[in-house]
Amino acid sequence: MTFEGWIIFATFWLVFVTTPGPNAVNCITNGMTLGFRRSLPGVAAILCQASLFLALSAAGVTALLVASPTLFWWVKLAGAGWLIWLGLRGWMTAHLPPKPATTGGSVFWRAFIVATINPKSVAGYLAAFSQFVQPDAPIAAQMWVIVPTALTLTACSYLTYTGLGAGLGRAALGAVFNVWLRRVLASCFIVYGLLLGSAATPGRA
Repeated sequence: MTFEGWIIFATFWLVFVTTPGPNAVNCITNGMTLGFRRSLPGVAAILCQASLFLALSAAGVTALLVASPTLFWWVKLAGAGWLIWLGLRGWMTAHLPPKPATTGGSVFWRAFIVATINPKSVAGYLAAFSQFVQPDAPIAAQMWVIVPTALTLTACSYLTYTGLGAGLGRAALGAVFNVWLRRVLASCFIVYGLLLGSAATPGRA
């Protein structure tokens, strides 16, 4: 992956993991009710889920490349379409109030379940991954760049949400889930989907 490709991926992933959703609500709620330190297992759970789904996405992309470059190209187009759908869905639901997590269990397992059933999960990770992997370069070498970048940004995002919950309480929900902020982030998904879909050729970073 080139430096320019890494910048594009890092920018995309930053939008991907900072867009308010179930994980953000759960982290803010944990911070509000438990405090920052006692909420850290919830962030650890999100990172475990992210590591698992990153591995599954990498394996899926690798399998597609081995099976058929043409199939991989179609998956890239489908992935771009999925990102556009996420953006449109985010825009249309931006006015709806956030819903707190209702699953039981410990802080860790509740956060893991919330992260796993998140609409951005498996399909979203695969869609995102398929846009940035270069078919003409070794997959393993690219993973050494993509995975640490993704996990670092994911950790920073949800630690921040937890800190906001611990520091601002309920006011954090109002600030983070501002309708226009959510629509701006949703628009980023739409723009990314359109740009990546139109450039969905084998060899793009």
